[in-house]
Amino acid sequence: MIQTPVSYTPVTLLAPCLPQSIKQGIGALAATNLLVHINPYPEMESGDLIELFWGDCYVASTLLSASDIGHTSVLHVPESFLRSGKVKTYYTVTKIGGDPVKSPCHKLWVKLETPGGHLVSPDGEENQGLAPVRFADVTLCQGLAPEQFKKGVDIILEPYLNMEVHDEITLRWGDMRMDLPALTESEVGQELTVHVPATLISEAEDDLHQEITYCVIDRVGNNSRWAPARSIKARTEDSDIPDD
Repeated sequence: MIQTPVSYTPVTLLAPCLPQSIKQGIGALAATNLLVHINPYPEMESGDLIELFWGDCYVASTLLSASDIGHTSVLHVPESFLRSGKVKTYYTVTKIGGDPVKSPCHKLWVKLETPGGHLVSPDGEENQGLAPVRFADVTLCQGLAPEQFKKGVDIILEPYLNMEVHDEITLRWGDMRMDLPALTESEVGQELTVHVPATLISEAEDDLHQEITYCVIDRVGNNSRWAPARSIKARTEDSDIPDD
């Protein structure tokens, strides 16, 4: 008896999608319930077995039924599989009687450590792991001198736990905010001197206890929350002095 070889239509697959990915990857919040979306493919059939891999480890699978055809498949990655660093994820599709077909890889960063360390209370708005700002001129602890309203102020940010390249720092002076350039490799682990321009100081409202603080967001969206605030006396009405 002559058997006719069974032919299979080649399976065309897209890379898996991670909707919870922020910027360059997955942060601590997304890691608690990480979902991977697998888009429908033209050759989708009931009985197809989809297996998801994280790194090169199998993490989840689903067997398609007729109701799944044409719809996105969603698979969960257990948090125990996640480690900080670069990772690739992909899936395979195995048709009945066929061999597994591998999808393209999706490469991304995972970072589970929050800048400044994890909060003592997840509901807190202040991160005690971040040091308050310091003034480059220690005499400013008594309040802003008139010349600072003309020239601006230099402040110092201490190195913090989990400081990394691409961290983005936002400084808050009263109700005004200033976004700093993303950190470079040479800045990691070092004190940062930040110049607060006179225009920003003038635009902030007068306050005998003007609060200055900052927060950090890393490359995958982990948010440090605000550092403990430093207060300073800032009264623009006392700054009417002539320019040099």
